[in-house]
Amino acid sequence: MEKKLALVLGGGGSAGHAWLIGVVAGLADAGLDMTQAADLVIGASAGATAAAWVRSGMTPAELFALVLSERAPPAGQARERLPSLPMGAVFERMRAIGAAADSAADLQRAMGAFGLECDAILQAAAGPRRAMVAARLPRPDWPDRPMIVTAIDAHSGELVLFDRHSGVPLVDAVTASTALPGLVPTHSINGRRYIDGGVRSAENADLAAGYAQVVVLSPLGGRTRMEPGQFEGLRRDPAWRTDLASQVEDLRSQGSRVEVITPDAGSRAAMGANMMDPAVRIPTARAGFAQGRREAARLASS
Repeated sequence: MEKKLALVLGGGGSAGHAWLIGVVAGLADAGLDMTQAADLVIGASAGATAAAWVRSGMTPAELFALVLSERAPPAGQARERLPSLPMGAVFERMRAIGAAADSAADLQRAMGAFGLECDAILQAAAGPRRAMVAARLPRPDWPDRPMIVTAIDAHSGELVLFDRHSGVPLVDAVTASTALPGLVPTHSINGRRYIDGGVRSAENADLAAGYAQVVVLSPLGGRTRMEPGQFEGLRRDPAWRTDLASQVEDLRSQGSRVEVITPDAGSRAAMGANMMDPAVRIPTARAGFAQGRREAARLASS
């Protein structure tokens, strides 16, 4: 198969997933259906869940309707109590890990160690979390069309790519890719534990090397640091070539045409101060839909 178009879906919490699906639906509504056009879909973290949705066989309109049907619990309603750590403390630890890292590999190893350390408190949530991920997947099986889900081996810090040939159930690949250290437990697959694929890169756009055209949807907008109160991923030193700008530069130098969509002012306002908050999913999806419609002409002409 000729490598024509790769769609890269980046991480960004509950808001990021909703925005990704909104943009995909908006593009399709304006005549550019990425669920059909993409020869490869790559997903990291929230983008892994979105990739499974995009490859589910559902139409973009159906996917958009599914996001709009996902209602957050009413304010003040108690959720199932699972072990957790304070979000502020977790993000502060991540910032410290990023600041101390000398390389991308060093950061990934340190984040894996952090995830394993937190398992002493969080592991009771492992079963319910996998069940939650399974419940949110439109279909349980890997799609026939190419899709890659990224994760990090918590023991070695190495990047791992899961696809339908990996022998790993789709739910486990997505659960691993969304296992943000400190907030949820690491995920066990065949005796190895894994953490969030966004730890290496919020987008992992470099995995689309060799494709003639690459479309990157980045909920985090390529940002390279995490500010207090806002989930923005870990430090991305340009020298490491794991930040979005460097990966786009490298892809273009190899001959790929690359288009990047990041949240516009309306989408950022909808996301609010906490992209992990399920309550922002619906307004963020709607903002993403409107943005996708506006972006379609630019992508179609590229």
